[in-house]
Amino acid sequence: MGAQLIAPDPDAVRGVVAGYRSSLDEALRTVRDMTSDTRPRLLVGGVSLGAHVAAAWAAQPGRSPHLAGLLLALPAWTGTPGDAPAALTARATARQVRTAGLDATLAALRASAPRWLADDLTRSWTAHGDGLAAALDEAARTPAPADDVLRRLTVPAGVASCVDDPVHPTAVAQDWTRLLPRARIVETRLRAVSADPATLGRAAVLGWLRASAPQPPTG
Repeated sequence: MGAQLIAPDPDAVRGVVAGYRSSLDEALRTVRDMTSDTRPRLLVGGVSLGAHVAAAWAAQPGRSPHLAGLLLALPAWTGTPGDAPAALTARATARQVRTAGLDATLAALRASAPRWLADDLTRSWTAHGDGLAAALDEAARTPAPADDVLRRLTVPAGVASCVDDPVHPTAVAQDWTRLLPRARIVETRLRAVSADPATLGRAAVLGWLRASAPQPPTG
């Protein structure tokens, strides 16, 4: 797509959510400080918790003029997490990390999960170091944008969902698409992501491109 990718590492000191928000704030300051008449705009997003944080951040006043849109993959819930499958999974994993340790948790993961998912989570969880359990607990209790917040997001949004993902139900992604004023959903499957991990990103980008296209007049 020709965009400069900014992928922040977890912040064990401030917490994963505060760290993500800080990185988004810094990217916004960089864009605002540019003097060129062709200043770039930000395309923000993430997967699961990252989608929640990006959408909530984008809904803050004054952000939309600087945004090209949103890439929202696998949103896990709307509003408070409650007993959403992803929240329950994160809490259970946090307990396992605290009681059995990261190495044993990763070994159990490799024994039960597809290889691509185990590889991806091993990379992600290892990056958190000793802060993994706290990060998982933080993710499990952090609210996602509520209905009224999503309705205020008027920038184009691509929503990606895996129809066979029990942890991130497609119904949630469909609800987000319905609530967002300019959103398109592209659905795929976990087995497609297994064959090519870029599938999920392409789905989100395709949804964004469709949402960005001029809409025909009605009436």
